[in-house]
Amino acid sequence: MLTSPQKIEIVGDFLALSWGANEDIIIDSHTLRLHSPSAEQTGEKDIFGRLSGMSEPQDLSGVKVISFERVGNYAVRLVFSDGHGSGIYSWEYLSDLGRLNK
Repeated sequence: MLTSPQKIEIVGDFLALSWGANEDIIIDSHTLRLHSPSAEQTGEKDIFGRLSGMSEPQDLSGVKVISFERVGNYAVRLVFSDGHGSGIYSWEYLSDLGRLNK
C-alpha cells in the first residue's frame, strides 16, 4: 500500500502527486475523468452479480479537475468541471493511471 503523497496539486489540465525522492506522477484530467472509479461511472453489481447504474458514454475531452479533497490517508476525491465528484481514487489506483498516462 502506498503512503499518502507529500504534495498534491492541480497544474493546468493535470493532477500532480509527489511522494518525494523522484516518486512523482502527473495525470491529465481527461484520463482521470474517463477512468473514474465511482459507481456512477462504472456501475455496481447487485447480490446476483447484475451490473446496473453505469453512465452512458460521453465526450469528456474538455473536462478538467477543478478541486480535490483527501480521503483519509489512502485516497483523494476529485471534482470535475462537468460536476462529477463521487469517485474516490486510491493512491495505488492513481499510480496505475500514471503508468497508463506515460
